[in-house]
Amino acid sequence: MNLSRMSFPWIRAALSVFAMATPSVALASFLPPEVMDTAATYIAWFVIIVMPIGAIVLFWMVHVLPEKIAEKRHHPQKDAIHTLCLLSLVFGGLLWPLAWLWAYMKPVTHQLAYGTDKHEDYFHAMGEKARSGQLSGQDFSHLREELDILFAKGTLPAGLKALRNELTAWSATPANKENA
Repeated sequence: MNLSRMSFPWIRAALSVFAMATPSVALASFLPPEVMDTAATYIAWFVIIVMPIGAIVLFWMVHVLPEKIAEKRHHPQKDAIHTLCLLSLVFGGLLWPLAWLWAYMKPVTHQLAYGTDKHEDYFHAMGEKARSGQLSGQDFSHLREELDILFAKGTLPAGLKALRNELTAWSATPANKENA
């Protein structure tokens, strides 16, 4: 018996019903073609103009992050970290992980060499707080002690020497002795 020549009327009938049930024109969207063209044009302009600008801004923000961290932590080598961040922008981000790690590292060797693990800007900011009266007596005496230690080691820069002398003179006045 030859199966290829046998006819199965129910298969032919099912295929005929299926062919009549499917639409003759298949549309890819429920929207008219003009609306789809307009939407595609706007999406293309968005991808061509807005996305690259957004990517550049995000790339910049991520690469400046180690510098911001170093400033917040008063890292004594924040200027070098800033330079490494800029170099990382030039080299496509290859140096960025080094800047990130450096910003979070505790500068032990810098403290051994210079006597402090804080940037000079930290002392100036604390001096401004002391001048405006925002510094507590304990913080004031701690700042003065840190500057005295740096002065004793001979590693105090000229700007901080002036701040140390000003704090010493300020704390020597009788009205301020009870606050310090």
